[in-house]
Amino acid sequence: MSASTVETVARGRVRRARRRRAVIAVLTTSIVVVFAVSLMVGHTFYPLGDVARVILGQDVPGASFTVGRLRLPRAVLAVVTGLCFGLAGVTFQTMLRNPLASPDIIGISAGASAAAVFAIVVLSLGETGVSVFAVVAGLLVALVVYVLSFRDGVAGTRLILIGIGIAAMLTSVTDYVLDQAAQWDLQEAMRWLTGSLNGATWDNVVPVVIALVLLSPVLLHQSGNLATLQLGDDTASALGVRVDRTRLVVIVGAVGLIAFATAAAGPIAFVAFLSGPIAARVVGPNGSLLIPSALVGALLVLVADLCAQYAFGTRYPVGVVTGVLGAPYLVYLIVRTNRVGGSL
Repeated sequence: MSASTVETVARGRVRRARRRRAVIAVLTTSIVVVFAVSLMVGHTFYPLGDVARVILGQDVPGASFTVGRLRLPRAVLAVVTGLCFGLAGVTFQTMLRNPLASPDIIGISAGASAAAVFAIVVLSLGETGVSVFAVVAGLLVALVVYVLSFRDGVAGTRLILIGIGIAAMLTSVTDYVLDQAAQWDLQEAMRWLTGSLNGATWDNVVPVVIALVLLSPVLLHQSGNLATLQLGDDTASALGVRVDRTRLVVIVGAVGLIAFATAAAGPIAFVAFLSGPIAARVVGPNGSLLIPSALVGALLVLVADLCAQYAFGTRYPVGVVTGVLGAPYLVYLIVRTNRVGGSL
């Protein structure tokens, strides 16, 4: 390889690294700005100084309750659930080399939703019981999908198709339970199913933060192996990656993030599905998308919740806004895949 070629390659790597750092910086700054705005605006506007004093623990009449007890837990929950959805979604998409391999599509969110609705309508459980049911169901559904799709390894297309089938069955279960629900249970179940940050408390936030702290390092540690898996199982094995072990570790980590985030805020539609492709567009080729996708997920949930509260004249659950954004992209992706001859 000539010296000029080596220099060109080196310049390209430096340029991509700079772009990646710039994107991460812009996303982080945007999250901080939108987070601050979400604490300031509402029926009563509080200046940034009052918000800062509340966060620092000072007593500010009016703001201590409105900001500290209502807006702050909601904004923090939006950030941490967005981080979980974004990180877990791009993990599945990278591992299976398919943008359709999102927890929204392959049944994990549907499993958590079915369990939560069953807990609300049939068992009449409280918030903690519903969350436990959702987490356990998400993990079990992921295990079932993995086992059913395993045959001399896990093929991405097979896992996606099995996941879609299981999601359809679980959605039917959810619809049946809702059809039998009393009016007061139906309202609570539908609020949860839509994906909502209404009524967020620190009790909702803490389990998600713990899951994020424990599981995100596991996924970030596997980022190199995930990148190698994109070359194909045989090539990855030849390069020293233990393919099945890597898949199992990242599936457990990603499903754990999805399950805890879903248990706290419901299945906020399409955040896990959209974060990876958006991050790939802004970061460019090469390099891990895990951190950028997590940041995109947090920004998506924050902006969508802000729009859902104040942009339409009436307040909607955050899942309504993300669903409006994500559904057209899903249709576009399926059409594009069919046109280029890819298989689903």
